[in-house]
Amino acid sequence: MAPTLTDVAKSANVALSTASRAFSDPGRLGPQTLRKVLTAAQELGYEPPVVRGPTQPAEAPAAGSDDSGTATVAVIVPDIANPVFGAFVKAAQGEGWHRRRTVVLADTDLSPDREREVIAHLRERADGLIVCSPRLEADQVLDLCGRTPAVLVNRETSGADCVIADAAHGLRQAAEYLAALGHRRIAYVQGMQRSWSNAHRVELIRAEAERAGLELELLGWQAETADGGTAAAASVMASRASAVITHNDLVAFGVISGARALGLSVPEDLSVIGVDDIPFAEVSQPSLTSISVPMARAGAVSLEMLGQVMAGERQTPRTLRLPTQLIVRASTGPAGPATPRTTPKEDLA
Repeated sequence: MAPTLTDVAKSANVALSTASRAFSDPGRLGPQTLRKVLTAAQELGYEPPVVRGPTQPAEAPAAGSDDSGTATVAVIVPDIANPVFGAFVKAAQGEGWHRRRTVVLADTDLSPDREREVIAHLRERADGLIVCSPRLEADQVLDLCGRTPAVLVNRETSGADCVIADAAHGLRQAAEYLAALGHRRIAYVQGMQRSWSNAHRVELIRAEAERAGLELELLGWQAETADGGTAAAASVMASRASAVITHNDLVAFGVISGARALGLSVPEDLSVIGVDDIPFAEVSQPSLTSISVPMARAGAVSLEMLGQVMAGERQTPRTLRLPTQLIVRASTGPAGPATPRTTPKEDLA
């Protein structure tokens, strides 16, 4: 049986679309990748299809090929209902439009099992994968991606290009800001247990609280939603912290709602800081102090980096860290004369 383009791709250890470009559009590949594909084709005895004239019928392109000058990129996110991932996807699609990429979206609903199935399904149908905030470990994600080029967002590994929204700067600003307002005891409401971003932020907030001279009460894992924040409000109140930082803005909204139901005022009794700075943060009541996370920038740059990998322009993976910034609004204020009450106000009359 004559060797196929798929055989060439496997022998050269490249994606099928990359092997196709070596014969259809070689100028888009780096010299090293092009040489690798052509060498594999020569060793296997592969003969590329004859280029036909305008009056001759064209052969169907190989699956995954990029003869039209476009390629398909699959963007996989854990929860498209969360505005921060919506911003990420919108920016990736915009970048894809300029780069002649077709961007398709998959939502894993925060499920590691669904994430596993989605990646396994899309790796044979897309020319490249962008996996944002995965629930699986990085090595599991890369094993599932196989030879399909991939970029990981908010998950760090030496085996692939990574884009990290680094919370370090923003959390340092938040800790220093709360200390300057006279707060001495703060709480942190965690996100989900399998979230790399949550573990990363826990490590950072511990260090920054100690550096700023703050006592830190680390509260349990919660769903990364407003309902998760509402459920955490009683624990925040019981911690007797005068300020709380939450895993994301949605959790912060829930904490504010739950605190009000328990008789606390924000920010008079409790200062609240979220993470992400989603559009609703500015118009909520009170407007939410939040750590701005550049997820739109992450969406654009991750697609740009993936394009370089797909074209064979870079062989060594790199990690890009994007800084964060504290945005101060009305949900934070000076610490009161005492820590928040542990009984609702109406019971103290």
